[in-house]
Amino acid sequence: MRSFAKVFCLSLLAVALLAGSAQARTVEGCVIKHHTSCHHKNLNGKDLRGAVLHHSVLHNMDLRHANLRGADLRYADLRKADLRGADLRGAKLKGAKLHHYTAPKKKGARKSATPSCAPNCSGADLSYADLGYADLEKANLSYANLTGANLNYTNLYWATLTYATLTSAYLGYADMTQVFAEHANLTGANLTYANLVTAYLGYANLTQANLTSAYLGPGTPGHRADLTLANLTSANLTGANLAYANLSRANLTGATLSGTYFYNTDCQNGTRTLPSINTTGVFSTCPAS
Repeated sequence: MRSFAKVFCLSLLAVALLAGSAQARTVEGCVIKHHTSCHHKNLNGKDLRGAVLHHSVLHNMDLRHANLRGADLRYADLRKADLRGADLRGAKLKGAKLHHYTAPKKKGARKSATPSCAPNCSGADLSYADLGYADLEKANLSYANLTGANLNYTNLYWATLTYATLTSAYLGYADMTQVFAEHANLTGANLTYANLVTAYLGYANLTQANLTSAYLGPGTPGHRADLTLANLTSANLTGANLAYANLSRANLTGATLSGTYFYNTDCQNGTRTLPSINTTGVFSTCPAS
């Protein structure tokens, strides 16, 4: 009986060890597990579907065209990682670091200027990925697919979203200050309370987007949100702040402008709203047509 119990326990231990080793597989010198450290590795085109890499150090990695569908990258350090063409559909990136990277200085080293480097996610498939609270400051997301992605509370300061697809994406409370989103597709996106001060949204498609209480102002004459030729058809701008915003030749057909704040706003028809309140005590508005 004792020998049976001993054999049984050893069998369980062997199974556990095999399972652990299976989970912690190694790809090109990188141990695929949470809290791992494998920066500067080349995993170009590798199959990392469902990989558990939360809280890992992955900066300066080559992840071009890697399959990261459903991967857990929460709070991972992905600064200066190259994610061009990577498939991150359904991946979890909450709290991940994807902003510019400054290498740690060695003791006694002379100070140097911060390098102007940012992660390259150009063309990456991030559809339905969880990027809530992620730091994407200065990230290059041009041509990226962010359809249905969760970007609530995400830091997108100075990020590039040119030609990116953000259809039905969630961008509530996101910091999109000075974001470059020309020609971006934001159809049906939720931008409630998003900060879009000095954002560049020229030619962007914001059809049926929810911009309730979004901040596109107050800017200044030289620093303001630019929505030149943007499509805002049936967009909800209830309570949005459009002070100093440039709506030149934008399409506002059917847009909801209830409580929208206009202050020195350049309207789509070439007119400019009054500085504050008109003579009848009603806020001046741009026409919803």
